Amino acid sequence: MNGEPIEIEAPTLEKLLEELGYGDKTVATAVNQSFVRNKDRSEILLVEEDAVEIVTPRQGG
Repeated sequence: MNGEPIEIEAPTLEKLLEELGYGDKTVATAVNQSFVRNKDRSEILLVEEDAVEIVTPRQGG
């Protein structure tokens, strides 16, 4: 995840976000360099070697 290997239990991207504590947060996600919309996360099945990116919004200037 975000360039670092991790072990997960979650079968889907949606469940991974919940597992990692992002369940209610606004984040952008990509799997294998393809953007995944919020409404599609429950349909994205994760397999070993998938590259998952999770980006949180930041404030500042």
